[in-house]
Order: sequence, then structure tokens, then C-alpha cells
Amino acid sequence: MLPPVVDPAWLRVHGGGVVVADVRWYLDGRSGRAAYDAGHLPGAVFVDLDRWLAGPPSPAGGRHPLPDPAVFAEGMAALGIGDDDTVVAYDDAGGVVAARLVWMLRVTGHAAALLDGGVRAWDGPLEQAAPDRAPAVFTPRPWPVERLAGVEDVLDPSGVVLDAREPARYRGDREPVDPRAGHVPGAVNVPCRGNLDGDGRFLPAAELRRRYAEAGVTGDGDVVVYCGSGVTACHDLLALEVAGLPAGRLYPGSWSQYSADPDRPVVVSDRPS
Repeated sequence: MLPPVVDPAWLRVHGGGVVVADVRWYLDGRSGRAAYDAGHLPGAVFVDLDRWLAGPPSPAGGRHPLPDPAVFAEGMAALGIGDDDTVVAYDDAGGVVAARLVWMLRVTGHAAALLDGGVRAWDGPLEQAAPDRAPAVFTPRPWPVERLAGVEDVLDPSGVVLDAREPARYRGDREPVDPRAGHVPGAVNVPCRGNLDGDGRFLPAAELRRRYAEAGVTGDGDVVVYCGSGVTACHDLLALEVAGLPAGRLYPGSWSQYSADPDRPVVVSDRPS
């Protein structure tokens, strides 16, 4: 089985047999497409996160709910990604955005991995022209319920709940986009960018295991991960795989959904509760 993360050397060897996907997206509103057009890995297709990797935003569903499987399939097919293709995805942020596509593909039975270090780790030429890929056949598959969690799950004290956001948002120091500041009671902060070293590459598996053990993840019991809108949480979920730990569950609505209900309890602190 393809590991969740591959390095540029792997891609240079296997590049002719994979589809490379550029999944750049920015919370501050900058255009991922513009970044792609300015220069992307050879042959890479641009995957629009808002169009193909998320459904319509709403207070009830959050800012980036999972799309209908048929919409996801339509997007992949239009980009020339087929049922049997292997996908390597990247961004320019250590994979914290591209992880969403990789997680979506892997949980629905497709071969997909992150490019470790992303575009910054690529030492070859970049292209500006989009590839001319023919449409493919990509069959819609339901999101596996055993890999998903809801509000009741993040409030369940019997499991481990991880918050993948940066510490300032977890503590409630600031909240730039969602209704309220703070975090879910009991959630432990494991910022997704802490999975990376100074070069933006994943830490070794042993270091990741220690990191998650400190958060209470021991390999036994349920683990649920959330972030602001269910995108960067996928990076923590892939990091669990890299660490050799059992698969966790994604809370797709994440903080954007949870915080929209004023009756739900919120903690403003650097501690879980």
C-alpha cells in the first residue's frame, strides 16, 4: 500500500505513473489558482478546494463540509484522475492543505500520498501551462462513517480529541473567521504544523509517536481530530499514519460548525478544560 507521504526522490522515479495534484489554498483569501499558474510541478493539475473538496458552507455544516461524493467524483474525473490512478498531492504549506485531498482519496480506497516538503522541496523545474489531461472515470464512493465524527463524539470524554489549529486559536486569543474563540472542552492541542521539521518535512515516525503520546494517543481507544473547518485536521490524521498509529476520525464540521451554536460549551484557555 502506498504510504501517506512520499519524498521528491520517490516522485522522480515514479512520476510517470502518478497524477500530481496542486492543492494550494489560503485562509487569507489569496488565490491558490494564481499560485499554481505562476509555477507548478511538471504535469500537475490544480484542485480547487472550495469547488471539489468541500460542500456549500453553512452554520449547520461548517465552512468546509465534505462534498457530496458525486461532486468529488465529478471534480476528480474532470481533472483526469481515474479510479485506478495514484495521486501525489502538494501545496506550499507543508501539506496542511493538500492533506485534505489525500485523506479523502485514501479513506475511499484510492492510492494517494502527500509530497513531503511540497513545492518548496522540489528541486526540478516548474511549469506554468496546465496539462491537457483527458477526462477519466472516477466512481462516487460514500464517505466511510467509521472514519467520521460529529459533535457528540468530540464531547465524549471516553476518547481522545485533538485540535489541529495553531495555539493562539486553540487558546482563544483570537478567532479570525469563526463565530467564537476557544476550543472544545477536553480537546488537546496538537497543531498540524508541529508535525513538520524546520524544512517543512514530516518528523520521523518515532518523534511523531512521542508527540501524539504526549497528547494521550497511545494506540488504544478512539481518536477524533478537528481544526477550523476540517481541512488541516487531515494533516494530523495522516501524521498518525506516518507514526504507525491506528487511524483516527475526522470531525468534518470542526470548530466552524461547533462554535456556531452558542449553547455548546467552549473553553478559553491553554489547557484542555
